[in-house]
Amino acid sequence: MANAIRTGSGVQESQSDTIAAQAYDLSVGYPNDTVASGINFALPIGQAMALIGTNGSGKSTILKTMVGLLAPRSGKLTVFGGRPTASASRIAYLGQFHNAGFILPLRAVDVVSMGRFPLHGLTGKMDSRDFDICMEALRTMGAEKLADIPLRSLSGGQQQRVYLAQVLAHRADLLVMDEPTSGLDAGGRELYLQAMNSELRRGASLLVATHDIREEARLCQQVMLLARRVVAFGPPEAVLNTETLLETFGIVIGGDTGAAVPECRHSHTEGEPAAAVHKRKLFRIR
Repeated sequence: MANAIRTGSGVQESQSDTIAAQAYDLSVGYPNDTVASGINFALPIGQAMALIGTNGSGKSTILKTMVGLLAPRSGKLTVFGGRPTASASRIAYLGQFHNAGFILPLRAVDVVSMGRFPLHGLTGKMDSRDFDICMEALRTMGAEKLADIPLRSLSGGQQQRVYLAQVLAHRADLLVMDEPTSGLDAGGRELYLQAMNSELRRGASLLVATHDIREEARLCQQVMLLARRVVAFGPPEAVLNTETLLETFGIVIGGDTGAAVPECRHSHTEGEPAAAVHKRKLFRIR
């Protein structure tokens, strides 16, 4: 492997105020089940990092630990220099499963407005500026016309645009997202990439779990390949190669134009878990 790739060690612990999040010899998981260990990284403020791997590789578990939903099994994890829970109001989290919109009769704009709750609290009153921010977020995701439509009436791709708008409305310092392009069509994915680049220019940091290598390679300065351990970590151009992808996904089809790996897509349908449906296709890494 290239010397630029760092696996499991070699990231020095730093207290710099230029670091949004840092892991040092981190292990993550659940009681009696360590999902991934030997995790070391430093995510600078204003940069993006992708966690890439198959289902069960540890991506979602790392994200849940990042936002304080799970405690680290061992090692050290800091967000803005402290415990993840201490910076909860500065973090916008997008998970894979969204149930509230189907339990309550919420409009799309109501769901987006939840992105403002960390700034005001559940009982705080939002003003016209908050509403403008929510509508701007919907426009950014091409979903402004959906504002007054009940979320349960929207297609899976439309719902995902609304949830991404919720993340944008937060105006958070750190965006932590699990499969953010799930269910999006080509236009939605392009809007997502444009929005994330705008967030980076604003000074936010991004941590994204994904199967999609092409899009995150365009967006992220750092990539971590996972297979219940760190396979490789570093810049996309150093990490994404035939050897590491074979080790991560278990299959790579070589060719003159690049390498191909299976891409898993989650299909969201009402009443059905997002992970219940998978579609596979092959794509090439240029």
